[in-house]
Amino acid sequence: MNYRIVHRTTYEYSEPVTVSHHAARMSPRVTAHQRSGGFRMTIKPTPALQSTRTDYFGNSVCVFSVQGLHKKLEVTVHSTVEINIPPAPDLILSPSYEEVRRLFMEPVSPTLCEPCQFVFDSLLVQAKPEYAAYALASFSPGTPVLQGVRDLTHRIFKDFKFDPKATTVATPLEEVWAHKRGVCQDFAHMAIACLRSIGLPARYVSGYLRTKPPPGKVRLVGADQSHAWFSAFCPSVGWVDFDPTNDCQPAEEHPVVAFGRDFSDVSPLTGILTGGGKHMVHVGVDVEEI
Repeated sequence: MNYRIVHRTTYEYSEPVTVSHHAARMSPRVTAHQRSGGFRMTIKPTPALQSTRTDYFGNSVCVFSVQGLHKKLEVTVHSTVEINIPPAPDLILSPSYEEVRRLFMEPVSPTLCEPCQFVFDSLLVQAKPEYAAYALASFSPGTPVLQGVRDLTHRIFKDFKFDPKATTVATPLEEVWAHKRGVCQDFAHMAIACLRSIGLPARYVSGYLRTKPPPGKVRLVGADQSHAWFSAFCPSVGWVDFDPTNDCQPAEEHPVVAFGRDFSDVSPLTGILTGGGKHMVHVGVDVEEI
């Protein structure tokens, strides 16, 4: 599957900004199953300084500085990707969750250092006894680890209501747990917290979701979404993706942008600025099959 992706972010400020520094993680990630066909980022006003690097998790980061008075910042990304997802692994054939959990108890094999870092607490996701208790309803003794993760994904989809007005990017996970409402970021964090609370590695994935219009309707430009889901680690397979917002295993309609411990590692656009007063942000995403 080939896609052309356009991601537009506009900040409008009530007062002039004198200087701002930003980091953008918007370049689709190159993986074993996803190839980049091109990437271009346009920034207005034109930055005085701009460079690209790779962060600790292997994500591409564009760092730029806008120096000079401005009341609007526009960042537009054009990219193309090719996605070829192999058949999903047979979940029931994965090792038991107890076997996988034992692998991440001290001492940990050097070959598992990469997934091991996703067992620990991170800035936005902390393990808690109540999350462990919720998770264990999906992991009875001997349960194949990926089968248990799939069941946990379904339960979060069933027990938590999608509500874009219930949370913001700053809402702590404890509130999501208490009210059982939120958006894709919250549900990914919830699943990660549950798995880490029982000693299993899980990581956050940011990307896009290719949506389909209702039968007979034309697809609206800009109606696709920035999206988030999570991956669980299985030693016999590697990282396997799950989407609790849509109760599915992501495939060719989920282009990947970045991996991290939680949203704070992969936010599409962050920054600090001087001035600006209040601001409004507008985000539009178009994912077109080509």
